[in-house]
Amino acid sequence: MVTRPLKIVLTEDDGPIRERLARIVGGWAEAELCAACANLTETLAAIGTHEIDLLITDLRLPDGSGIDAIRLLAKQQPKAEAMVISVLADERSVLEAIEAGASGYLLKDADSMDLIEAIRDVIAGRSPISSRIARVLVRRLSERVHVSGAEESERPSLTEREMDILWGIAKGFTYGELADKLGISRQTVPVHIRNIYRKLQASNRSEAVFEAARLGLIQL
Repeated sequence: MVTRPLKIVLTEDDGPIRERLARIVGGWAEAELCAACANLTETLAAIGTHEIDLLITDLRLPDGSGIDAIRLLAKQQPKAEAMVISVLADERSVLEAIEAGASGYLLKDADSMDLIEAIRDVIAGRSPISSRIARVLVRRLSERVHVSGAEESERPSLTEREMDILWGIAKGFTYGELADKLGISRQTVPVHIRNIYRKLQASNRSEAVFEAARLGLIQL
C-alpha cells in the first residue's frame, strides 16, 4: 500500500481536457502530478525521468500511441500501473491496451469523482473499466470462450490455491481482501499472482482474467 502521495503522469493531447484532468489529479491531496504531457515524446521522457505509481494516458496522440507509453512503463517500471482514458472503444484498441499492460480503461465521459475512484481502484488492485469497454471484452470472450479439444489439452495447470486467487482477482478483490478471505499472508498473494501470470502468459490482472476465460478456466 502506497503511503506517500501517488506519483502520476498524465497524457492527453487535447489542451482543455488535459487541463481539466490535471486540475482533478492536482487538486487531490493523495496524489502528486509529476507531468501533464501533450504527446508521446513528452510522456516517454517523463517515464524516464520520474519514478511513478500510475500513468493515465490517451491512446491517439499526435506523434504516436499511448500504448507505446504503456509498454515502456511496463518495461522500465514494472511496479507502476497504467490506465487509459480515451474516446476509442473499438475492440482492437481495447485489447491492445490491455495486452500492453493497462489495468483500467475509461471513456472520456467520466466525471471527477469517477476518475479519482478509478485511480483508487487501480492502486488497490482492481481494474476499473467503463461499461462500453466491458461489453467489448464480453463480446470478444463470447466469440472465443468455446475452446477446441486440442486447445483444452494445452490449458495451463493451475493449483487449487491459484484458482482461488484467480477467481478473486476476476471479482475485483484487492490483495489484502484475498489474503483475509483465503486465510493466507498478504505477502503470499503476489507470489501466487506472479505464478498465475506466468502460466497464463499474462502481464496484468485484466489480461490474466481475459485469458483464463478464453481458455475456459473461469466463466464471467
